[in-house]
Amino acid sequence: MKALVTGANGFLGFCLVRQLLERGYEVTAMVRKPHPPFESMDVTTTLGDIRSFDRVFEACAKQDLVFHTAAISGIWGPWKQFHGTNTIGTRNVVEACRQHQIKRLIYTSSPSVTFDGHHQINTDESAPYAKNWLCHYPHSKALAEKYVLEANDDEIMTCALRPHLIWGPGDHHLIPRLIQRAKSNQLRRVGDGSNLIDTIFVENAAVAHIQAAEAMKLGSPVCGSAYFLSQDDPVNCWDWINEILALVDLPRVRRSISYQWAKRLGHTLETIHYLFNIEAEPRMTRFLAAQLAKNHYFDISRAKRDFNYQPVVSNDEGMRRLQQALLSESL
Repeated sequence: MKALVTGANGFLGFCLVRQLLERGYEVTAMVRKPHPPFESMDVTTTLGDIRSFDRVFEACAKQDLVFHTAAISGIWGPWKQFHGTNTIGTRNVVEACRQHQIKRLIYTSSPSVTFDGHHQINTDESAPYAKNWLCHYPHSKALAEKYVLEANDDEIMTCALRPHLIWGPGDHHLIPRLIQRAKSNQLRRVGDGSNLIDTIFVENAAVAHIQAAEAMKLGSPVCGSAYFLSQDDPVNCWDWINEILALVDLPRVRRSISYQWAKRLGHTLETIHYLFNIEAEPRMTRFLAAQLAKNHYFDISRAKRDFNYQPVVSNDEGMRRLQQALLSESL
């Protein structure tokens, strides 16, 4: 079975490549620049940007299925950047699959496509897309997800997976950023510290992608559907952050700011950055304030039912593996 993984050098994409190889798939990795770890792996690498239809079309040749994980993430930046990669790039992938008669496309979406700044408590897939977007990332991902799901028909089977807050060894964004902010004394608890959130260990997210792909067949409920994914074990946001800081002997977050103040600060900083064309991400935004203060956890019954998803790595085991990785990096 030949599988293409876009964004294969990303955190989730690289883990997915490894798991596909372990299961005997013949893997092609589409990346924008060479990724040295692939040199020692039985992987075919193709260079290209998903914003280029020609490059995507070439990468999709002779593939049996496509895992589309490539995306621009973040809470700040121009709409053209997010829309070009996340929305237009995804349309390129769908059309290339269709022209090559590839039967299965698994799209990595985000739970933020339903997030408008309010609490999400045991939210399931019946939740509509947000109407008030707090940043460009979820908006561009929602447009892409909608396009993917509407493309599902008798010629191409599609689904969208929404893993929430992916973490684990090999993460070069979320965990390092938390640690760096803590070291520079820039972390502040937002809100009263009682909010519960869902997370997902990277290996569990990768397993879910493969399970969804292998469950795809005409008439399957997976086709044309979206799925929330998590550890199925919500955690207190700030206890979880403090647990990560403790892995590297950093103190707990002690200082705090109310959600309303954080929201106002975010709006003010966004305005200043926009008016003065400051490219750097504001230290606080309205989206970040809401993510740090609100509940957002999900009902994953649908994924359990339709493709038998179950987390294979627990929170405790994930933390143990993360600590080992962080200790190794510090040596």
